Amino acid sequence: MYWQGRTALHACKEHTVTASSVPPVTNTPADLPICVAALYRFTGFKDPAGLRGPLLQACETNGVKGILLLAGEGINGTIAGSDAGIEAVLAHIRQLPGCADIVVKFSRAPSMPFLRMKVRLKKEIVTMGIEGTDPNHIVGTYVAPKDWNALLQHPDTILIDTRNDYEVAVGTFEGAVDPKIKTFREFPEWFRQKREQLEAQGRKPRVAMFCTGGIRCEKSTAFAKAEGLEDVYHLEGGILKYLETIPQDESLWRGECFVFDQRVTVGHGLKPGNLELCHACRAPLSPQDKASAQYEAGVSCPHCHGTQSAHNRARHAERERQTRLAAERGETHLGMNMAQERARKRRLREEELERQQTLRQKVLDRLRD
Repeated sequence: MYWQGRTALHACKEHTVTASSVPPVTNTPADLPICVAALYRFTGFKDPAGLRGPLLQACETNGVKGILLLAGEGINGTIAGSDAGIEAVLAHIRQLPGCADIVVKFSRAPSMPFLRMKVRLKKEIVTMGIEGTDPNHIVGTYVAPKDWNALLQHPDTILIDTRNDYEVAVGTFEGAVDPKIKTFREFPEWFRQKREQLEAQGRKPRVAMFCTGGIRCEKSTAFAKAEGLEDVYHLEGGILKYLETIPQDESLWRGECFVFDQRVTVGHGLKPGNLELCHACRAPLSPQDKASAQYEAGVSCPHCHGTQSAHNRARHAERERQTRLAAERGETHLGMNMAQERARKRRLREEELERQQTLRQKVLDRLRD
């Protein structure tokens, strides 16, 4: 049997990285100076708000940037910095309740992929919106990356990508079902409908799920188990661990993996990918998109060209100009101050919600062509 349960996973020393050293990522160029650490842990925090200030201070003191989420159910996020800075912050995190053996996935970047450091308080560290879904009490069976291919190739396995549609569009596993969800909140309803369809065909679902780093699958498999399914599996360490450890010539992964920082995507060996992000509409851009006459750096791309008001185009153009000037001075441009940003978001929220639906479909159509 090549699948191992939750208890065995957390007992394995190879999954625990001590704070004394950040290991190099295999198959990644050694000259990439920035260490990127993706982490999460489901554990009970009685006072998340009380943990926020010291954690933010530890990050800022050590020059670490990124985003960390704190909730009563635990911690989740991605941070980046020097090896020493990441070591220091991880040492702090391992002192938090239940986090002594937190699993961390490392990769590297040529430059800092975040503009600032944020530690946010949330109701959930990954939002599903289903009360009582607790991976600390019930969860699917973990499958190590080295055993994942065998599970995928089993004829009875139904493979489900639990990520959002724009993430799936830039890369996924061969044969995976795309739920075409816009947010993780939509997954439970989609899953229930899919299960009904399978059972109507006389099939008993045997499900394998995966996501970027593993956290969404912690909840999705816990949800599936709570719904009464027994044969539920998920990829240990997520796509990132698979891409880090499985050689490309043995891989069933197709495309690149979307990540939520300025690298945009990573590929096998966790090397930075080939896609960039449109700073106007946040769509991932291929080299072909950037070669389009509709692409203007920081202002528009083929996905959003012609959909923006003159005011927005002027605002994006000014931001791009300020970013370029800051780069020439050797500085990082953080955009408008937070008060202005909040005011802008309030003014444009309704317009943005309406526009995103159209843009999302355009992105999916273009990336799947």
